[in-house]
Amino acid sequence: MRTLILLALVGLAAQLVDGALGMAYGVTSTTLLLAIGTNPAAASATIHLSEIGTTLVSGFSHWRFGNVDWKVVLRIGVPGAVGAFLGAYVLSNLATDVAKPVMSGILLALGIYILIRFTLFGLRKDRLGLPLRKRFLAPLGLFAGFVDATGGGGWGPVGTPALLASGRIEPRKVIGSIDTSEFLVALAASVGFLLALGSQGINPAWVLALLVGGVIAAPIAAWLVRKIPGRILGSAVGGLIVLTNVRTLLRSDWVGLADTPAEGLILGAIALVWAAAITWSVRAYRNELALEAATVTADDEALLDAETVGSARPAS
Repeated sequence: MRTLILLALVGLAAQLVDGALGMAYGVTSTTLLLAIGTNPAAASATIHLSEIGTTLVSGFSHWRFGNVDWKVVLRIGVPGAVGAFLGAYVLSNLATDVAKPVMSGILLALGIYILIRFTLFGLRKDRLGLPLRKRFLAPLGLFAGFVDATGGGGWGPVGTPALLASGRIEPRKVIGSIDTSEFLVALAASVGFLLALGSQGINPAWVLALLVGGVIAAPIAAWLVRKIPGRILGSAVGGLIVLTNVRTLLRSDWVGLADTPAEGLILGAIALVWAAAITWSVRAYRNELALEAATVTADDEALLDAETVGSARPAS
């Protein structure tokens, strides 16, 4: 029972982050399942089955708040479903002792990318309104879907930063469209896993616990997408993913540093970098707010001066 409650809380927290940032439900939840010893393919299958429900509710909630561009959803979601189905097949046919470090490596790479991307660069907003082309969205969706299924997460970490970096669609619609299109990815990946694995290693109670937590959080996250600073949240989530998956790799047979002083030193160093990244993001966000406030104040003063000069001129 304690495990189910923990999973429900993880599903709730992960969906809050995912719905507000457009990523991290899969990588966060899969990281936890791997940490407690779940088979990698079964972990990814469990997450994707729960995501069928969470992404459906999340997509509906984002649509209600006007956060969805349906053209983007279809152009990235359909190839994403193809990639996810193929990724599920690949992961299901890897040996467990190979799949676990491989999955942790993928998650680690995604975590590093998230941490660097949001800590150092924030969100780009200077190219809004320019069209997103199919030749960009289709390959992106195919690759993101494949990574999502093989890594237990990756649709958001690959898709969201790519769309944000393009600067052609406002951030809230990037997040809403990625979350909505993820329903197609989760559905295709789940079908792929069930065909390859059956129900082997999949705990329905775990799926339900993650689903319940995610469904509760989905509408809240869709509302919070306009309230939470994405830069700070991205740094926090990226650091957590990096720390947890480095721990998994250090404890794998490939590295073999479990319960050694070296493991403690490495994890401690990562924790310090993580704390520094969050501190940096908080300061950068405050500086952005201060700059925006100063710009508005300067514009208001200029407008007031112009009105004063205009009113002081004698009538002709």
